[in-house]
Amino acid sequence: MGVMEVEEKLIAAAQRIAKALEKKQNLTNDARKILVDLGSQLSSITKLSENKHEKFSGEIEDTVEKFSELEEQLNIVQNKVMSWEVDQSVIWDCGPEYADDYLRSVDEARKLIERLESLNVDKDGKEDELLCRAHEVMQIAMNRLEEEFRHLLVHNKQPFEPEHMSFRSSEDDEGSIVSFGDDSVEDVVQRDSMSRRSEEYVVELVHPDVIPDLRCIANLMFNSNYGRECSQAFISVRKDALDDCLLILEAEKLSIEDVMKMEWNSLNSKIRRWIQCMKIFVRVYLSSEKWLSDQIFGDLDSVSSVCFAESSKASILHLLKFAEAVAIGSHQPEKLIRILDMYEVLSDLIPDIDAMYSDDAGLCVRTECQDILGSLADCARTTFLEFENAVASSISTNPYPGGGIHPLTRYVMNYMKTLTDYSKILNVLLKDNEQEDLVAISPEMTPDTEEDNSNRICYISPLAQYFRSFTSMLECNLDDKSKLYKDESLGHLFLMNNIHYMAEKVKNSHDLRTILGDDWIRKHNWRFQQHAMNYERATWSSILSLLRDEGLQNPGSNSIFKTLLKERLHSFYLAFDESYKSQTVWSIPDYQLREDLRISISLKVIQAYRTFIGRHTNHISDKYIKYSANDLENFLLDLFEGSPRSLHGSHRK
Repeated sequence: MGVMEVEEKLIAAAQRIAKALEKKQNLTNDARKILVDLGSQLSSITKLSENKHEKFSGEIEDTVEKFSELEEQLNIVQNKVMSWEVDQSVIWDCGPEYADDYLRSVDEARKLIERLESLNVDKDGKEDELLCRAHEVMQIAMNRLEEEFRHLLVHNKQPFEPEHMSFRSSEDDEGSIVSFGDDSVEDVVQRDSMSRRSEEYVVELVHPDVIPDLRCIANLMFNSNYGRECSQAFISVRKDALDDCLLILEAEKLSIEDVMKMEWNSLNSKIRRWIQCMKIFVRVYLSSEKWLSDQIFGDLDSVSSVCFAESSKASILHLLKFAEAVAIGSHQPEKLIRILDMYEVLSDLIPDIDAMYSDDAGLCVRTECQDILGSLADCARTTFLEFENAVASSISTNPYPGGGIHPLTRYVMNYMKTLTDYSKILNVLLKDNEQEDLVAISPEMTPDTEEDNSNRICYISPLAQYFRSFTSMLECNLDDKSKLYKDESLGHLFLMNNIHYMAEKVKNSHDLRTILGDDWIRKHNWRFQQHAMNYERATWSSILSLLRDEGLQNPGSNSIFKTLLKERLHSFYLAFDESYKSQTVWSIPDYQLREDLRISISLKVIQAYRTFIGRHTNHISDKYIKYSANDLENFLLDLFEGSPRSLHGSHRK
């Protein structure tokens, strides 16, 4: 018997007792009134009890009705979900109407679960059983949506073949800075260039038609507390896609040990590839990847940033690992240009990277970029400073053949000319090594204006200071190399050639001229001209002295005088022939310098020879005159060509 039923019987019994007492004759008016009031109260209680009973019965009926309705809804949803599990077809391949219907059904299941949970159902009751069924259906549906999500991402992936990939075919054609001893040292590296504008665009990595579907699935899964599964599906698929991108860009997975063991030519090629790969990967592919993530997860707060960071950080860190390996490697001077290229491109890309990895999820990428940029900066500084040591320690045991332009001179000047493209970066990197940019310059004494003899104070950049140091070190080295020549004349010719080359290189390069200044050029022009004069003195002064009249003024007799003239002329011819034989092998590579020196020699030699022959024409027989002035002039045109020649017999008949 229920509680309500007991209450009703008690009230009825009380009412019967009250009516029986009312019929007694001996009751007072007060007692009778009390019994009437009691009967009224019992009647009210009876009516309230009846109303309460009716309401409670109605609520039970409503709950039963709602439960029945929820169960019916769940049955419908379950049938739709399970029908696709039996079919195993890809829902989104069957048409948009099927996909939309499935999404609606799953969303109904989500709402049904929310309604059941709001009822605070008793454990182990029918409602709890229904809730468990609903969760099971939702689990099956979420697994299916995860599969469909993956399928849409994978099978609608767009091919990635940017036009920039043409760099692969011409990559190996570019020159490179080589070692000191290489004659092809002038084939210096050209800076890789790729306009920023051509790099910055977003490509559609997934077909745009399925983006709305992917977004709907993502929103539904996150709203259903299955966001982790959705995120992991996206991260897994896109991570594989990024790996494919690196394969397309031919970015090999090399360990630090592999990089450090690599020969320079191979490493140089891989650095160039890395530079191009980084530009394309960050500005095209990562930008597109970030856009894709935003399109799918843009309605879900920070989910997009997290998914992008988790899917892409392994690939970007893989590329950065190569830069780290290069930065901690050896510091050969030929690596500097490539190190600066890497520093420049990473420095330029860091704002893009910071913007894409702006939150906590991307902190490790941002930190790694800054660390590696610092390592590249340290490597560049050390390699740059090592260059000066390499110049100073370049020792030769044998003189350079022909007195031409030494490979070291070509190397240093071309190296400096190439570095001018990086002057802004180098001034920043080298500034920390300079205690003071205010430098007192004391020019060497030159035959220029008086102002050159006064000290002056001026500001010069760190790079300018180092360039002056490089050229000074080079000149000291060249001076040591000139002492290897047994012939003093050839030593002067060697210095003339090399200092002239240095001066012309600076004069013809706007950047070098700006950095080193016109005073530097004037000073070195004066120096090579001094060596040209020293060469003429060392070579031709003794030869031309044979055409002077010293020792011929008082011959004593006419026959002795003629004999002295004949011997003097013979000695001149022997000396001239010897100089011709040796100096045709000597080399002056610069055409104008060669012509100028020939003219200077010819003016002195031909004038002296004509004067000597003309003054003593009455005392010298034609048979003793071996060459005419024209012959000598033609012979002098053979000098400094770098090919051996010799004179055979007279050119006169």
